[in-house]
Amino acid sequence: MIVAGFGFRRSATVESLRSAYDLAAQNHNVTALASADDKVQADCFTALATSLNLPVHAIGPIAIAACKTTTQSPRVLQERATGSLAEAAALAGAGTGAHLIAPRHISQDGKATCALATDLATDLPIGDDI
Repeated sequence: MIVAGFGFRRSATVESLRSAYDLAAQNHNVTALASADDKVQADCFTALATSLNLPVHAIGPIAIAACKTTTQSPRVLQERATGSLAEAAALAGAGTGAHLIAPRHISQDGKATCALATDLATDLPIGDDI
């Protein structure tokens, strides 16, 4: 499973989110989207999920704050108790043992960020001894 996590401003559009998603996703087969539970009902986010035909994970504030992120935004740290909402949402959405495969990427208009995470177990070859 590969989860694309998002952070975005109220002024973000579906194009903002798509720009960040395209930069982060590139050749990855994304299987779900995630963001803070207070953001997943935003029109731009639901429109993106619909256009990509992907399920959405709403991530609560405790799970977001529990994630260590690679990048650090002072504003996001103050508002969300994490350095990057996109990275934290991706990590929490991917589950226990998740790691980033793409740190946050910023949309061309600067209104959205997207990061990708996967669970370590999904990286293991099926049926092979380790």
